[in-house]
Amino acid sequence: MLGAIAGDIIGSVYEHHPIKTMEFPLFHPQSRFTDDTVMTLAVAQAILLKREYGLVMKSFGRNYPRAGYGGSFYKWIFEEKVEPYGSWGNGSAMRVSPIGFAFNTEQDVLREAENSARVSHDHIEGIKGAQGVALAIFLARQGASKSEIRTRISKDFSYDLNRTVDIIRPGYRFDVSCQGSVPEAIIAFLDSINYEDAIRKAISLGGDSDTLACIAGAIAQAFYREIPEDIINGVKQFLPGDLWLIVEEFQKHYPGEV
Repeated sequence: MLGAIAGDIIGSVYEHHPIKTMEFPLFHPQSRFTDDTVMTLAVAQAILLKREYGLVMKSFGRNYPRAGYGGSFYKWIFEEKVEPYGSWGNGSAMRVSPIGFAFNTEQDVLREAENSARVSHDHIEGIKGAQGVALAIFLARQGASKSEIRTRISKDFSYDLNRTVDIIRPGYRFDVSCQGSVPEAIIAFLDSINYEDAIRKAISLGGDSDTLACIAGAIAQAFYREIPEDIINGVKQFLPGDLWLIVEEFQKHYPGEV
């Protein structure tokens, strides 16, 4: 989960100023946590407290209303009822990483990923995006190879993962759909050699950089089993104390998360 948050913060600067290079500073004075982090921690808190995903998401969204939500999701946050609105956006995928770390069977991971998506993103692509990312994290945690992860996610979710970052990058544009960003984020991980490399490759695609890096970072953390100390320290500088406490609490309950 921390890998997702770090990716979000590092990618935040380039969300509206996309770049096509891997050469950039990891943290910038204008770096910030976005809706990706807020909703990721909402899912983590829902797991910790055994509460309904949608209710906790709404609470967190109201506490952090300026985190950069999409228009439809922002409206959803302030509605009284928890009702989905048919979204296929990548919001379901960027917030799902705690589920991949917290649950210990494929059945549980896929069920909870769907549950966390369906509260808002009940379109089939929204659910697929969440399940695909969560399963990739789970498989990485279980020691699966990159080849095994590629084959399984491609087969189960019909994602084309037989491309490379170098092939995708030249023509790739900003895309907030699950189907147009989740496969690319997974490929950034598959092409990487370590956690930082996965983040750099995801951002270098020039798309929805914070979400691409959030997704790639979560899977990379599960696979490489470490995040460089300077990146962890960077996250601490940008994350408010109340949100960092949730990170620490989640790590206590799920020590394999770091």
